[in-house]
Amino acid sequence: MTHDTVRAMRWRDGALELLDQRLLPGASEYLRLTTAPAVAHAISDLVVRGAPAIGITAAYGVVLSTLQHAEVSGPEKSQRIAADVALLAAARPTAVNLCWALQRLQPLLEDVDAPDLSERCLGEAKQIHQQDIAANHQMGELGAAYIDSGSSVLTHCNTGSLATGGYGTALGVIRTAYRQGRIERIYADETRPWLQGARLTAWELQQDRIPADLIIDGAAAWLMAQEGIQWLIVGADRVAANGDVANKIGTYQAAVAARHHGVKVMVAIPSSTLDMDMPDGSQIPIERRQPDEVTAVLGQPIAPADCGAWNPVFDITPAALVDVLVTEKGALEHPDKDTIAALMAT
Repeated sequence: MTHDTVRAMRWRDGALELLDQRLLPGASEYLRLTTAPAVAHAISDLVVRGAPAIGITAAYGVVLSTLQHAEVSGPEKSQRIAADVALLAAARPTAVNLCWALQRLQPLLEDVDAPDLSERCLGEAKQIHQQDIAANHQMGELGAAYIDSGSSVLTHCNTGSLATGGYGTALGVIRTAYRQGRIERIYADETRPWLQGARLTAWELQQDRIPADLIIDGAAAWLMAQEGIQWLIVGADRVAANGDVANKIGTYQAAVAARHHGVKVMVAIPSSTLDMDMPDGSQIPIERRQPDEVTAVLGQPIAPADCGAWNPVFDITPAALVDVLVTEKGALEHPDKDTIAALMAT
């Protein structure tokens, strides 16, 4: 059993269908999108989230743009598609996979009047999607090899099929290790303020019959002290050339606690998440979102009216706190700029 039944996006009858992750776990509904601006809005509004899933979604958004503007030609068509691509690129600034996917389709857009433009773009988008799933399975095998039998692990945010093309990055490692009998206990942080761990990771693992216990974010350090956690396993939205990791807010504090308690830290990402043009984490843009995401939970106010809030969506975990970086190209122990550069050169 692969423990892999969930898909966040699917192409069906000339449209992109996205599982609306804002509604989980209460409802499982797909939104049907037919324009690139609608896709960009869905990305920025967290209908879909997770760096690999965002990149795949944006690629399908380009396909929709070529279909929408099929009746025009020449410079006007090129300008309209370029505007859609720019809109997609601006939807989430931290996830490097977004621009990576758009860049993969860019050569096809050099000839906007090609009669098979939409078909070629769709073929490339589907290839990006399938390659991501294959990469996740490869990462699962590589990462699981580091986990001893009988281990307990903690994960943060959602890094499974909901955040990728399928199977998952960090959850892909956990899925594989669980299937191999290496993992005895799984814990998931709730992941404030959007509760991806509670709403998404717990739901996804339940769908795939993998038992897990949910904890509040503030319990992670005490869990490590009391329960003998062996691994903190997370994904990332961007990893700098030196190995610094941009991931969901709360990852840094979990990694600091892990180092103090002798818990190893594994980061599982596709190689497309490595930004070789970003020398270190200090230059990675950190998205800020609205205060009401912190002062309310699922629309219910939990703070006084007009209370301010500081709401960075991501934080930076220094490479020095990462024990293993897993990609589909291979796994690196104690990654740094030299070992990462060598990996990317393969």
